[in-house]
Amino acid sequence: VASRKISARVKPDYVVIGEASNCNLKIGQRGRAEILVETFGKPAHSANPEKGINAVYKMNKLIEAIRKLKLSTHPFLGDGILELTDIKSSPYPGASVVPDYCRATFDRRLLVGETRESVLKPIQDIIKKLEGEDAEFKAKVSFSKGKERCYTGNEIEGERFFPGWLYDRKDEFVEKAYNGLKKAGIDPEITHYSFCTNGSHYAGEAGIKTIGFGPSKENLAHTVNEYIEISQLTKAVEGYYTIVKEVLS
Repeated sequence: VASRKISARVKPDYVVIGEASNCNLKIGQRGRAEILVETFGKPAHSANPEKGINAVYKMNKLIEAIRKLKLSTHPFLGDGILELTDIKSSPYPGASVVPDYCRATFDRRLLVGETRESVLKPIQDIIKKLEGEDAEFKAKVSFSKGKERCYTGNEIEGERFFPGWLYDRKDEFVEKAYNGLKKAGIDPEITHYSFCTNGSHYAGEAGIKTIGFGPSKENLAHTVNEYIEISQLTKAVEGYYTIVKEVLS
């Protein structure tokens, strides 16, 4: 979301993402979406559950149907993923009340070309089918929204849908970046990020030429003992210089 503000102001011609790549050249990534599914019931005292509609039981049916969805795969980026990450009912704690609301969150890893509409449609179809089979079943699906307060006090917010992106190995920017790294004495592997980066905006939304190149190992990112070896850091500095030099030549 912050990247949208940056690109609107800076209007870059090219972007180099500095996320950890072990000094390899990244030309794409899967995107990420956070999906909310909600079920709605009717509260009642748990001593008389037949007078209510338990939203958690309805959620169970929905989750089991969602687990059967077949997601697409990509020969370079890998599999699309739809994984349940949390579930919560209301009221909580229940205190002898049949829950009338339940919310589950799914982490969805996106492949190139997937849209907001195409991602939600399979779940919408499941909801419609279950509603046809059960008059008491009521549910909806949407993307979650995030809001963060910046150090300036300003708030940024947006829908948690960040598309995947991928460039061809023969793309001019990719080739120039690769040649620049080779001139720096770096022999990079051309691959993709295993996690989501702000390339989702720059490449996926804004269509700005984007690559990833950075020091340290990907599996260290966001861990408690994250670190960068000095040799990797100095190699990356030289790599950034030669990428820019090659692109501007």
